[in-house]
Amino acid sequence: MTASVSNTPANAWPALVLNADYRPLSYYPLSVWPWQDVVKAVFLERVDVVAQYDHVVRSPSFQMQLPSVICLREFIKQDRSPAFTRFNVFLRDGFSCVYCGSGDDLTFDHLIPRSRGGTTCWNNIVTACSPCNLKKANRLPDDIGMHPNRKPECPSNYQLQGQGRRFPPNHLHETWMDYLYWDVELTN
Repeated sequence: MTASVSNTPANAWPALVLNADYRPLSYYPLSVWPWQDVVKAVFLERVDVVAQYDHVVRSPSFQMQLPSVICLREFIKQDRSPAFTRFNVFLRDGFSCVYCGSGDDLTFDHLIPRSRGGTTCWNNIVTACSPCNLKKANRLPDDIGMHPNRKPECPSNYQLQGQGRRFPPNHLHETWMDYLYWDVELTN
């Protein structure tokens, strides 16, 4: 199967992937598949097409409008704990310093410093800007009067997805909008 435009890049027509409940599989990173994987999933009857691009792909005996939104036919449970990564810590803390609220020059801070027996885990790591991290150094929050504005804890996948909705990805096709923000409160 070839694209109708011969120089179309492979990543030019991604499809938003929804779980069987019509919610995105993930928000950060946004669950998208390249068009080649989507076409294969459609033929294998693993997904339903919800919306399409105007773009068509063709083979000698077949043509198909490329899906822009697909929905899995089988529900995938999201019951595993999120990975403990720098990105997920930043996402949990809203990409801002838990001490001053700055979003610049972010790093992470051990509430109880490693030099004092602190561990690198969800409950002891927070997002901090470099100036606050340097100011706190290897002291305890009570020692210097620097307390995080929220208690660090392991978030659920749903909490991370909620945070992810606040930071839209670079590519948002118009057909995706109803599925990414359907539960956002409307204002008049």
